[in-house]
Amino acid sequence: MNIAALNKLLGNIDIYLLDQILKGRFTKEMRILDAGCGEGRNLIYFLHEGFQVFGVDQNPTAIQMARTYAKTIDKAYDPLRLQVAPVEDMPFHQGAFQAVISSAVLHFARDTAHFNAMFGEMMRVLAPGGLLFLRMTTGFGGMEAASERIGEGTFQLLDGSTRFLLTDGLLREVMEKHTLSHVEPPKSVLVHALRAMGVLVMTKES
Repeated sequence: MNIAALNKLLGNIDIYLLDQILKGRFTKEMRILDAGCGEGRNLIYFLHEGFQVFGVDQNPTAIQMARTYAKTIDKAYDPLRLQVAPVEDMPFHQGAFQAVISSAVLHFARDTAHFNAMFGEMMRVLAPGGLLFLRMTTGFGGMEAASERIGEGTFQLLDGSTRFLLTDGLLREVMEKHTLSHVEPPKSVLVHALRAMGVLVMTKES
Protein backbone atom coordinates (compact mmCIF):
# COMPACT_ATOMS: atom_id res chain seq x y z
CA MET A 1 0.00 0.00 0.00
CA ASN A 2 1.44 3.39 -0.96
CA ILE A 3 1.54 6.42 1.32
CA ALA A 4 -1.45 8.15 -0.27
CA ALA A 5 -3.63 5.05 0.14
CA LEU A 6 -2.46 4.60 3.72
CA ASN A 7 -3.28 8.22 4.55
CA LYS A 8 -6.74 7.80 3.02
CA LEU A 9 -7.39 4.68 5.11
CA LEU A 10 -6.10 6.00 8.43
CA GLY A 11 -6.62 9.75 8.28
CA ASN A 12 -4.97 11.69 11.07
CA ILE A 13 -5.46 8.91 13.63
CA ASP A 14 -3.87 9.04 17.08
CA ILE A 15 -0.79 6.83 16.62
CA TYR A 16 -1.31 5.28 20.05
CA LEU A 17 -4.88 4.35 19.12
CA LEU A 18 -3.56 2.79 15.93
CA ASP A 19 -1.22 0.73 18.11
CA GLN A 20 -4.26 -0.68 19.94
CA ILE A 21 -6.02 -1.41 16.65
CA LEU A 22 -2.98 -3.34 15.46
CA LYS A 23 -3.03 -5.31 18.72
CA GLY A 24 -6.58 -6.42 17.94
CA ARG A 25 -8.30 -4.60 20.82
CA PHE A 26 -11.30 -3.61 18.68
CA THR A 27 -13.69 -5.90 16.82
CA LYS A 28 -16.60 -5.24 14.49
CA GLU A 29 -18.98 -6.71 17.05
CA MET A 30 -18.21 -3.79 19.38
CA ARG A 31 -20.15 -0.54 19.51
CA ILE A 32 -17.37 2.05 19.80
CA LEU A 33 -17.79 5.58 21.14
CA ASP A 34 -15.35 8.43 20.56
CA ALA A 35 -16.10 10.73 23.51
CA GLY A 36 -14.96 14.17 22.32
CA CYS A 37 -14.53 13.15 18.70
CA GLY A 38 -13.96 16.62 17.22
CA GLU A 39 -14.11 16.38 13.43
CA GLY A 40 -13.71 12.60 13.60
CA ARG A 41 -10.02 12.09 12.99
CA ASN A 42 -9.99 8.89 15.05
CA LEU A 43 -13.06 7.48 13.30
CA ILE A 44 -11.70 7.40 9.73
CA TYR A 45 -10.16 3.91 9.86
CA PHE A 46 -13.16 2.44 11.70
CA LEU A 47 -15.55 3.91 9.11
CA HIS A 48 -13.54 2.56 6.19
CA GLU A 49 -13.53 -0.90 7.76
CA GLY A 50 -17.22 -1.04 8.68
CA PHE A 51 -17.00 -0.78 12.48
CA GLN A 52 -19.97 0.41 14.54
CA VAL A 53 -18.78 3.86 15.58
CA PHE A 54 -20.48 6.70 17.42
CA GLY A 55 -19.22 10.06 18.64
CA VAL A 56 -20.04 13.15 20.66
CA ASP A 57 -18.53 16.60 20.76
CA GLN A 58 -19.83 19.85 22.21
CA ASN A 59 -18.74 21.78 19.10
CA PRO A 60 -21.59 21.76 16.52
CA THR A 61 -19.26 22.70 13.65
CA ALA A 62 -16.94 19.79 14.47
CA ILE A 63 -19.87 17.34 14.53
CA GLN A 64 -21.11 18.65 11.19
CA MET A 65 -17.66 18.04 9.72
CA ALA A 66 -17.52 14.57 11.25
CA ARG A 67 -20.94 13.73 9.77
CA THR A 68 -19.77 14.92 6.35
CA TYR A 69 -16.62 12.79 6.50
CA ALA A 70 -18.63 9.78 7.68
CA LYS A 71 -21.18 10.03 4.88
CA THR A 72 -18.39 10.50 2.33
CA ILE A 73 -16.74 7.28 3.49
CA ASP A 74 -19.94 5.27 4.08
CA LYS A 75 -23.05 6.39 2.21
CA ALA A 76 -25.23 4.24 4.51
CA TYR A 77 -23.82 5.70 7.73
CA ASP A 78 -26.45 7.15 10.08
CA PRO A 79 -25.24 10.71 10.87
CA LEU A 80 -27.29 10.72 14.09
CA ARG A 81 -24.68 8.40 15.55
CA LEU A 82 -22.62 11.59 15.86
CA GLN A 83 -24.23 13.92 18.39
CA VAL A 84 -23.61 17.42 19.72
CA ALA A 85 -23.18 16.88 23.46
CA PRO A 86 -20.64 17.45 26.22
CA VAL A 87 -18.78 14.38 27.42
CA GLU A 88 -20.26 14.84 30.91
CA ASP A 89 -23.83 14.54 29.58
CA MET A 90 -24.09 12.11 26.68
CA PRO A 91 -27.38 11.01 25.07
CA PHE A 92 -26.77 7.25 25.30
CA HIS A 93 -28.13 4.61 27.62
CA GLN A 94 -26.16 2.88 30.35
CA GLY A 95 -23.76 0.23 29.06
CA ALA A 96 -24.39 1.13 25.41
CA PHE A 97 -20.79 0.63 24.26
CA GLN A 98 -18.16 -2.08 24.37
CA ALA A 99 -15.34 0.43 23.84
CA VAL A 100 -14.87 4.12 24.65
CA ILE A 101 -12.10 6.26 23.14
CA SER A 102 -10.99 9.44 24.91
CA SER A 103 -8.07 11.03 23.09
CA ALA A 104 -6.72 14.42 24.22
CA VAL A 105 -10.05 15.44 25.78
CA LEU A 106 -10.01 15.03 29.56
CA HIS A 107 -7.00 17.29 30.06
CA PHE A 108 -9.34 20.17 29.21
CA ALA A 109 -11.33 19.53 32.39
CA ARG A 110 -11.93 22.76 34.32
CA ASP A 111 -11.21 21.11 37.67
CA THR A 112 -11.35 17.73 39.44
CA ALA A 113 -15.14 17.80 39.69
CA HIS A 114 -15.43 18.36 35.94
CA PHE A 115 -12.93 15.59 35.25
CA ASN A 116 -14.87 13.19 37.48
CA ALA A 117 -18.13 14.15 35.75
CA MET A 118 -16.69 13.39 32.31
CA PHE A 119 -14.96 10.21 33.44
CA GLY A 120 -18.05 9.01 35.29
CA GLU A 121 -20.27 9.56 32.25
CA MET A 122 -17.88 7.56 30.07
CA MET A 123 -18.03 4.75 32.62
CA ARG A 124 -21.84 4.93 32.67
CA VAL A 125 -22.11 4.25 28.94
CA LEU A 126 -19.31 1.64 28.93
CA ALA A 127 -20.60 -1.90 29.37
CA PRO A 128 -19.05 -4.31 31.90
CA GLY A 129 -16.06 -5.93 30.27
CA GLY A 130 -15.71 -2.93 27.97
CA LEU A 131 -12.46 -1.29 26.87
CA LEU A 132 -11.36 2.28 27.67
CA PHE A 133 -8.63 3.96 25.63
CA LEU A 134 -7.50 7.13 27.43
CA ARG A 135 -4.85 9.61 26.29
CA MET A 136 -4.27 12.84 28.21
CA THR A 137 -1.63 14.90 29.99
CA THR A 138 -0.37 13.37 33.21
CA GLY A 139 1.70 14.36 36.20
CA PHE A 140 3.95 11.35 35.71
CA GLY A 141 7.68 11.58 35.03
CA GLY A 142 8.07 14.48 37.47
CA MET A 143 5.74 16.75 35.50
CA GLU A 144 3.38 17.43 38.41
CA ALA A 145 6.22 18.73 40.57
CA ALA A 146 7.74 20.70 37.69
CA SER A 147 4.48 22.43 36.73
CA GLU A 148 2.74 25.35 38.43
CA ARG A 149 -0.60 24.53 40.05
CA ILE A 150 -3.12 27.20 39.08
CA GLY A 151 -6.39 25.56 40.05
CA GLU A 152 -8.08 22.45 41.40
CA GLY A 153 -6.26 19.84 39.33
CA THR A 154 -5.11 22.29 36.66
CA PHE A 155 -1.51 23.27 36.03
CA GLN A 156 0.52 25.57 33.83
CA LEU A 157 2.94 23.24 32.09
CA LEU A 158 6.50 24.01 31.12
CA ASP A 159 5.38 24.47 27.50
CA GLY A 160 3.16 27.36 28.63
CA SER A 161 -0.17 25.54 28.17
CA THR A 162 -2.76 25.03 30.89
CA ARG A 163 -3.97 21.47 31.35
CA PHE A 164 -5.69 19.24 33.86
CA LEU A 165 -3.24 16.53 34.94
CA LEU A 166 -3.98 12.90 35.67
CA THR A 167 -1.94 12.11 38.78
CA ASP A 168 -1.10 8.81 40.46
CA GLY A 169 -3.59 9.48 43.22
CA LEU A 170 -6.43 10.43 40.92
CA LEU A 171 -5.78 7.42 38.69
CA ARG A 172 -5.99 5.08 41.69
CA GLU A 173 -9.25 6.72 42.78
CA VAL A 174 -11.04 6.37 39.44
CA MET A 175 -9.79 2.84 38.87
CA GLU A 176 -11.11 1.73 42.25
CA LYS A 177 -14.41 3.61 41.93
CA HIS A 178 -15.17 2.27 38.45
CA THR A 179 -13.62 -1.22 38.87
CA LEU A 180 -11.04 -0.68 36.15
CA SER A 181 -7.95 -2.76 35.52
CA HIS A 182 -5.03 -2.22 33.16
CA VAL A 183 -5.00 -4.18 29.92
CA GLU A 184 -1.33 -3.30 29.53
CA PRO A 185 1.08 -1.20 31.59
CA PRO A 186 0.28 2.53 31.29
CA LYS A 187 2.88 4.68 29.61
CA SER A 188 3.68 8.38 29.55
CA VAL A 189 5.64 10.02 26.78
CA LEU A 190 7.80 12.94 27.94
CA VAL A 191 7.76 15.71 25.35
CA HIS A 192 11.20 17.32 25.64
CA ALA A 193 10.66 17.64 29.42
CA LEU A 194 7.80 20.06 28.75
CA ARG A 195 4.82 17.80 29.41
CA ALA A 196 3.89 14.15 29.76
CA MET A 197 1.20 12.55 27.60
CA GLY A 198 -0.17 9.37 29.09
CA VAL A 199 -1.71 6.42 27.28
CA LEU A 200 -3.84 4.10 29.38
CA VAL A 201 -5.79 1.10 28.16
CA MET A 202 -8.17 -0.33 30.74
CA THR A 203 -11.11 -2.66 31.01
CA LYS A 204 -14.20 -2.17 33.17
CA GLU A 205 -14.67 -5.26 35.31
CA SER A 206 -18.28 -4.66 36.42
